[in-house]
Amino acid sequence: MPTKRYKEPSFSKLRQVVFRKKPEIREIVREPTAGGIVFRPTTDGKDIEILLIQDSKNRWTIPKGHIEPGETAKVTAVREIGEESGLKDVEVLCWLGKIHFKYRRAEKLVLMTTQVYLVESMDKNERPTKEKWMNGIRWFSFSEALDAIEYADIEKLMLIAKRKIRNGEFDGQK
Repeated sequence: MPTKRYKEPSFSKLRQVVFRKKPEIREIVREPTAGGIVFRPTTDGKDIEILLIQDSKNRWTIPKGHIEPGETAKVTAVREIGEESGLKDVEVLCWLGKIHFKYRRAEKLVLMTTQVYLVESMDKNERPTKEKWMNGIRWFSFSEALDAIEYADIEKLMLIAKRKIRNGEFDGQK
C-alpha cells in the first residue's frame, strides 16, 4: 500500500492575516459618556444586587451611553439607564468616578471617558428589559457581579459603591 507523502502546510493565508497592516489612524475622536452602577437591596436586606447588561460581544457591563448636547453627565446616566434597562424609578446617590476606554474604529482612535454614578433602583417590582442589541440583562448578587464584569475599572468602582452603600456615604445627595 503506497504511503502519502508529507506535504508542507501552506501558511500563506495565515501570513496575510497576521501581517496585514491596520489602516493608519487619521483622526482622534473624544466621546464623553455616562452611566451608572445600578443597585437594589436583596429581599432580605442583607446585601445588594447589581444590574448588568450583556453587550453584543457577550461582555457584562453597566448601562451607559453618549452624552447628548445640552445634557449633564448625571442626566445622561439616568436617561441611558432608562433606555437600556427600562428602569424609570431610579435615584442618583452620588458620583463614583471616571473610567477611560480607547479603541479603534476604522481609521479613528476613539478616546471614551465615562462618568459613573451610584444609582439606586427604587421600585423592587420594576423589571429590567433589554434592548434588541443586547444579549442579556439581569440582576446579579454583588459577588456574582464582580465575577461577571469585564472591565477592571468598573470592578474597582463597584467596590467603592459597595463601601459607600454600607457606610451611607452619598455626598449629601440622598
